[in-house]
Amino acid sequence: MTTYVITIPGTFLSEPDDAARADLARRLRPADPHRTALGREEDLDLLTVNDDNTFSIRLEVTADDRRAAERKAKQTAASALREAGFGDTEAPLGPTTVTGIDNMA
Repeated sequence: MTTYVITIPGTFLSEPDDAARADLARRLRPADPHRTALGREEDLDLLTVNDDNTFSIRLEVTADDRRAAERKAKQTAASALREAGFGDTEAPLGPTTVTGIDNMA
């Protein structure tokens, strides 16, 4: 198994308030990339929201391969968004990117 840091971009189609952002970050917290060497070294934020309401979610995922990691990360992000009150049409996600890889020995 390999630990990946996956970045997923998206856009909030209406501006989330501070409570909604905090709720989303709390729901994503179990997959915080700060537990990886890359996440600590690069000080990767779990959730970054820009002034234009675009955002990036960075997650730590353990999987057998890159595709499985990207799929799992996207499912985790989509689920957290839904649970925080953002439907698929309110916060669409873009394509995933492998930001880093930590091989487990």
